[in-house]
Formats: sequence, C-alpha cells, structure tokens
Amino acid sequence: SCPRRMMGADFQRLRNDFPLLARPVRGQRLAYLDSAATTQKPLEVIEALRRYYLEDNANTHRGVHFLSDRATELYEAARERVRRFVNAARADEIVFVRGTTEAINLVAATFGRAFLRAGDEILLSAMEHHSNIVPWQIACEQAGAQLRVVPIDDDGEFRFDEFERLIGPRTRLVAVTHVSNALGTVTPLRRIVERAHAAGVPVLADGAQAIAHAAVDVQALGCDFYAFSGHKLYAPMGIGVLYGKSEWLAKLPPYQGGGHMIRDVTFARTEYDLPPRKYEAGTPNVEGAVGLAAALDYLERIGLAAIGAHERALLDYATARVAEIGGLRVIGTAREKGAILSFVVDGFTAGEVGSALDRHGVAARSGHHCALPAMRRFGIEGTARASFALYNDREDVDQLVAALRTLRR
Repeated sequence: SCPRRMMGADFQRLRNDFPLLARPVRGQRLAYLDSAATTQKPLEVIEALRRYYLEDNANTHRGVHFLSDRATELYEAARERVRRFVNAARADEIVFVRGTTEAINLVAATFGRAFLRAGDEILLSAMEHHSNIVPWQIACEQAGAQLRVVPIDDDGEFRFDEFERLIGPRTRLVAVTHVSNALGTVTPLRRIVERAHAAGVPVLADGAQAIAHAAVDVQALGCDFYAFSGHKLYAPMGIGVLYGKSEWLAKLPPYQGGGHMIRDVTFARTEYDLPPRKYEAGTPNVEGAVGLAAALDYLERIGLAAIGAHERALLDYATARVAEIGGLRVIGTAREKGAILSFVVDGFTAGEVGSALDRHGVAARSGHHCALPAMRRFGIEGTARASFALYNDREDVDQLVAALRTLRR
C-alpha cells in the first residue's frame, strides 16, 4: 500500500526523526545549517543499517548460502529503488559508486580514454564544484584536449547565451551542475541538454545539491549521465549513484579492474561483464545501498514537492532576515535557487563568521566550498553558507541571525 503523504504542518515534528539534532552544542540548541555538506540521518535509516548488520550481513553475488543470497537481494532491490526514484528506464542504468566525486571521475576517465582526442573540448560552467572540474582537467591533459567555461552573471545565473556561443564542433561533452553548492543557482538543465543534444553532444549533470530537494526525472531531463551522493539525501556516507543511459554504459570502457566486473579471466585476456557490474569492481557497499533505499522511502513518504516548498519558504525567510544585518552581502542571487544561502560580512573573514556562529550552536559551512573559480568570479576567497533541509525551521534561522548580530558587538 502507498504510504500516507505528510501535510505541511508535520514539518514541525520531523526534527524529532533525527536523533543527532537533539544533541546540544556548546550548551545551546543545535541549529544544523550545513546540509549541503552532509545531511543528518533519520532514525529509520539508522535502524535499517542496524538490521542489516544484525540479520543479513554477507558478501554479495559470490556465494550460494542464505546470507549471501539475502545480501544480494537487498543490494539489487536498492538499485531498483534508486531506478524508481530518478525514473531511469532500466535498473542496469544505475551504477553504485562512493559518491558524486567518484561518479564524475568514472565518466571523465572512461569517456576520456574512449572518446577524447587532441583539440577536443569539454564544456563546463564557472560555478562547478572542484569535483566537476579537476577530473575533466586530468582527462583533457591526458588527451591534449581543453576545457571551455560558460560564464555566470553578477547574480550567479548561468549565461545561456554564452553557452550557445561556446558549444561547437569540437565540443565532446558538457558537464554542468544541476544546483550550485556555492551559490544555490538552479541551472536550466533541461534546456542545456536540449541544446547540447541538438549539437550531438552528451551531457553529465552533477546532481549532488538537487537530488534531495526536488523530484529528479532523468528521462524527462534527458541527460546522459546524472551523479549524486547518498549522504546528501539522508543516507550513509560512502554510497552514491551514477545514472548513465544504457547506450553510453555499454560503450564506455571499465573504470577499475577486479572481482565481480568480469565474465572470464585468463592471463591472456579478460571478458568484462555487462553494466552496471562492469563498473562495480570489488566488494560492494551493501549496507550503504540498504541505507540509501531506506532514505528514499523516507523522502518519498514525506513527498519531494512538499520538501521543496518547505525549503523555499525557509530560504525566503532567511534571505529577508539576514538583510537586517548591516554589512552583510548575499553571494548568489539567482531567480531560481536551491536551499543555499551564501554570504559575506564586511570586516570579517568567512572563517571568523563560521566560528562566531559555532559559538552560538549554529553549524554552518565557511570557506570556498570547493568552488574557488566561482568565489573568485565575485572577488572573494570564501563565504559563510547556511544550507537548509527538511528538518530545519524558522527557529534555526532566528538562531542564525541572533548569532550574526553578535559579530557587531
């Protein structure tokens, strides 16, 4: 039976689902505003991991005994759960990896070996996370190709006019964030994909900051690859997903060699298995997949639309409240934003702002957020960043603002 969807008022009680949020910090209520770095975990995800270790722990795909069969069943059920969550056409389009970083590295390394040649171009945006810059730099260095960068405007908006100018006959792939981790900007991903495909160019999307905040339909978006991390959507660390269209996964070479990804091995040659196993060498993170499946169940019971509306309302409230702070400037003012509020305060470094917030029980991120090119576009080296999740409320925002006011004292 379908679980009951929660109503908006229930968000006031969802904090109770997250045991760690009951922990006081420096003698004060914890206002956890660092979910863009990692989310806290609901009790049912924690319990799913506990049950797995108490009842089902074994290695997968390699045994015929009961526990091995059970672990394999749970692992593959998690793959199917992810397929439904992102509306992939087939379960074999879901590759389990350690996180977004490994997913992008997998594509950069394999695509680079197979398809990138001297003089080719990879097209990125100026607001990418380092994980969607450095792997492409490595691939380009190895092939003699080069990066081209789509600029952003003063609000942090993706310059689609410049994108159209830059994409050309040498473009081999577009790699772009879905939501910027540093600015909160939501890129026009579907439009980007349509334009790229019109030029015969595949698209990889970094979905790390989008996946927990709105429904993602990879078939509707049309992207060729979509990468995300479990730990940013209430699942454990060390598990992530690369969605790849089946036609691409079939023609890319293996990423790593080892057990489980082969059909036959001799000292003369190796015959590789079909995707996704071709890309999942070694012992898999079964408990991570189990936790990810539990997290997706939890999110869909609440409803992604309801979560998105709740977070947008919080972002609007927070944006208005921080405007009361003298000398504070928001970095990233795109019309469509994810649940991220980055800012600088005159006279204080990002680290000093973060330390002041911490003294008042507010957990926020400070620094360059692994997006140095985006920071330097605005003439800064870093920001303080408050990021919101389904368990946050106005009290968290008020605590943030009260802590910021102490800076002037």
